[in-house]
Amino acid sequence: MRALFAAHIAMPMPNPTTDPIADHHTRNGVFAAAIAFFVWGLLPLYLRPLAEVPALQITAWRSLTGCVAAFSWIAWRGELNAVRQVFTQPALVGRLALTSILLATNWVLYAWGVAHGQVLMTSLGYFINPLVNVLLGVMVLSERLNRVQWSAVALTAAAVAAFTMQSGELPWLALVLAGTFSLYGLLRKTAAVTAVIGLAVEGLVVAPLAALYLIFTQPQHSNIHYSPLMIALLAGSGIMTIVPLALFNYGARRINYATVGMLQYIGPTLQFLIAIFIYKETLPHARLICFSVIWLALAMYVLDGLWRSRSVRYPS
Repeated sequence: MRALFAAHIAMPMPNPTTDPIADHHTRNGVFAAAIAFFVWGLLPLYLRPLAEVPALQITAWRSLTGCVAAFSWIAWRGELNAVRQVFTQPALVGRLALTSILLATNWVLYAWGVAHGQVLMTSLGYFINPLVNVLLGVMVLSERLNRVQWSAVALTAAAVAAFTMQSGELPWLALVLAGTFSLYGLLRKTAAVTAVIGLAVEGLVVAPLAALYLIFTQPQHSNIHYSPLMIALLAGSGIMTIVPLALFNYGARRINYATVGMLQYIGPTLQFLIAIFIYKETLPHARLICFSVIWLALAMYVLDGLWRSRSVRYPS
């Protein structure tokens, strides 16, 4: 999630070899970021009991409760004035309106995938995501790739092509999940707003639409039996959005880019394991080979990043 991470990692990184306090902050940062990715990786277990609920309805609840949770957090921190300042910048509001659409689209497709037994495809999307970020960096930000990075992108493209030929269809769910989240990260990268405040403004943009959707479509879903568990999960979906984001934001500001780049694979790896061992989704040998090629590409990408990060000197 290269573009998204770059938006948050803005402060100088400590040098833990010379500063014990910085070392403590670094450990806390790793711990916080790892928890965030664990929560995101376990999200299919949270959403699966809501399989009977339409994905749009889940997203509407998540948008509304996420907005409430974000504003509660902001009010507790005394930062409501920062939200007001965002609305004095029309260009920034327009950018956040666009990111809110991308994020809502990503949420809808993710919830749909979990409900329809496509957790493997959702994990594939987030495995592909970092390499889609690389391509966007080339096409939009005019970034230049080295040979290892180009090789990783080429391997991923070959794996997707092989998957398509083997199954007879594009892995559209994985590609759209990766594409929407990468575009979201790219736009947020250049938005001068913190993670939670940006999410609060995005929530305000979609909250009226989410509320209208819930009001006018509720009669159509009268056949759904909303158990106490389902109601609690819908109501808590905002917390499940804000808490890992806050932990990620805290952690990403205290650890270096390469460490964040490695931790990000906790999420899709957990989703992959959940799909195979808990939901018993099938993984034919041909598809396993495709996954393996993508994992090889990611290993090349991560190791290249680690190698290059060795030459980065952080201020003490």
